[in-house]
Amino acid sequence: MINLEEIKEQEIDLNKVYDYVEFPDKVSGRYDNCNSAYFKSSVKGGVFLRECRNCGRKKSV
Repeated sequence: MINLEEIKEQEIDLNKVYDYVEFPDKVSGRYDNCNSAYFKSSVKGGVFLRECRNCGRKKSV
C-alpha cells in the first residue's frame, strides 16, 4: 500500500523555495525528506531562508 506522505516527499522540487507556514517541519529543525538538521541560513530582502546542506531543499521562514 502506498502512503500519501511518501508520494508528497518524492515530489519535492529542490529548485523551489517552500514557505514554512505551508510546509512546516514534521520534526522541528529537521528536513522532512532527508531528516537532516544541518543547514545554512541567509537573509535576503528581509526573508530568512534555510537551505539543507544534505539535500538542498530550501524553506523561507
